[in-house]
This record gives sequence, structure tokens and C-alpha cells, in this order.
Amino acid sequence: MSQTTCRAAGLALAATLAAGFVNSANAQVLAHKDISIAMATTIAMTAIDNCKAAGYNVSVHVLGRNAETIVGIRNPLAGVNTYENSFKKAYTSRTFRIESGKFADNVGQNPVAAQLMLANIVAARGALPIKIGEETIGSVGISGAPGGDKDEVCAQAGIDKVKDDLK
Repeated sequence: MSQTTCRAAGLALAATLAAGFVNSANAQVLAHKDISIAMATTIAMTAIDNCKAAGYNVSVHVLGRNAETIVGIRNPLAGVNTYENSFKKAYTSRTFRIESGKFADNVGQNPVAAQLMLANIVAARGALPIKIGEETIGSVGISGAPGGDKDEVCAQAGIDKVKDDLK
């Protein structure tokens, strides 16, 4: 088969496939739920209050479906680095749709994991995905407590506060 014939066959195949994807019968509007600013604020403030009650000054980030920051708050008494770290934890959780601690465990089993080369990814506990059923619609990341396990408790308190709305 000549090179010209191969190109023509390839173009015909591509056009046929494209027509199938563009067919209006297959077109549909995507519907999904997102975290509102009110919900994100409730999650963030509940997490901060929960940590403060335990004696921890923390920063918190609540990210949306596309890993965009909806709310980012730093307790003035929290370390300056906690603000960036809470974002990175939340970003990691949202990106991989798992607890950032689970990601850290996975990296611990494979220390040369390529994911560590991605921007804003951190292998540290302290962030949880926010889900409706199995669909991840965001995440909450905390930094500043003396241990990621304590950060996660505060994150879970924030999610629990809005759990009835996550349907």
C-alpha cells in the first residue's frame, strides 16, 4: 500500500470516528455538583475551630472539583509555611481522589514515585477528599497540628459538619 493510500485511509478513519463523537444524538450537557463558597467556609471554619479546641493553630484549604481554591485561611498564630502546605496536601488529595496520607503510604512503598515530580504534590498526611458517593468534588487540607493524623481529624470534622448536604 502506498504512502498516499495509507494517509487517505487514515484520514477517512479519523473523519468517521470524529463524526461519531460529534453526532448530536451523543451530545449531552454534563451535570455535576460543586462545593459552594458557603459550604467551603463551613468546612474550613469547623476544621480550624476543631483544631483550635485541641490546641493547634492551623491553616486550611478547601479545593473544588478542578482543584481550584475555594477557601484558604491561616490562623494568625499558625506557622507561615502551613498555608502553602495545607494547599499542597489538599491538592494531592483532590488530584489522586484519596487521603493525602494514603498517597504518602503509597510513595513510602515506592520511594522513586514519579508523582513527586509534579507541582504542588506532597506526600504528607492531613488532607481528605470531599465526596458525594464515589465522586470526588473537592478536598480539604490542614497543616499545623503536631502530626498529619491530627490534621486529618480536623479535616474530617469539617466534612462531617456538611455531610447531610453531600448528596
